[in-house]
Amino acid sequence: MGEVWLYSLLSVIAVSLISLIGVIVLSIKREVLNRIVFILVSLAVGALFGDTLIHLLPEAYASFDSELTVAYLVMVGFLLFFLVEKYFHWHHHHDEESGIHVHPVGYISLVSDGIHNFIDGILIGVSYLVSIPLGIATTLAVILHEIPQEIGDFGVLISAGFSRQKAVLLNFATGLTAVLGTVLAIVFGGRLETLAQLAIPLTAGGFLYIAAVDLLPPLHKETRPFRSLIQLLAIIAGVAIMAWLKIYEG
Repeated sequence: MGEVWLYSLLSVIAVSLISLIGVIVLSIKREVLNRIVFILVSLAVGALFGDTLIHLLPEAYASFDSELTVAYLVMVGFLLFFLVEKYFHWHHHHDEESGIHVHPVGYISLVSDGIHNFIDGILIGVSYLVSIPLGIATTLAVILHEIPQEIGDFGVLISAGFSRQKAVLLNFATGLTAVLGTVLAIVFGGRLETLAQLAIPLTAGGFLYIAAVDLLPPLHKETRPFRSLIQLLAIIAGVAIMAWLKIYEG
């Protein structure tokens, strides 16, 4: 059991450290970052849609006997994130009166990312309980999956109004939920696997909400043909990366 703890904790810490990928961006000048942040947001849109349609939904359908159950849970996830955003919009109104200007999409992005990382942590822990090789394979799959998503998430936080330093710290904080998921999975054994299965379609609904409701509409404000083409290519790149990861994992 000690070997399981060692491998699991080392693996999930490595996964959590990926959330610090935004540190690289700290060296980029503010003017340059402002010019490329729309690319990062577009990449996030593609990664969220790709992750949902190529990874999360097929996994959810494989975990439940009823396709309708998955559909209902996705809708519940969508509506839950609608309510979460309503809550943050209410606080956003009061924050504006105090001179604080952070768009609610930044907060709901952190919520969804935290849930997603928690699920990844559970999957890593459960995999190591089965066998060390399976745990290593799951960890590699999660790492490859997290890199493009974390880049996109960082872009969303910057676009929402967080400072670069705060975006890095908050992204890292959500990354640590993976550690919690792994620890709980090992302590409680496979019993948390059911919770992870339930959370997958709920997360899918949340990702669809963020991508379709919060991230896509601002992209339509860009009307210049060349930058619009870059947006499209970045979205396609986000989807393509998730599709490549699916082939690689398969």
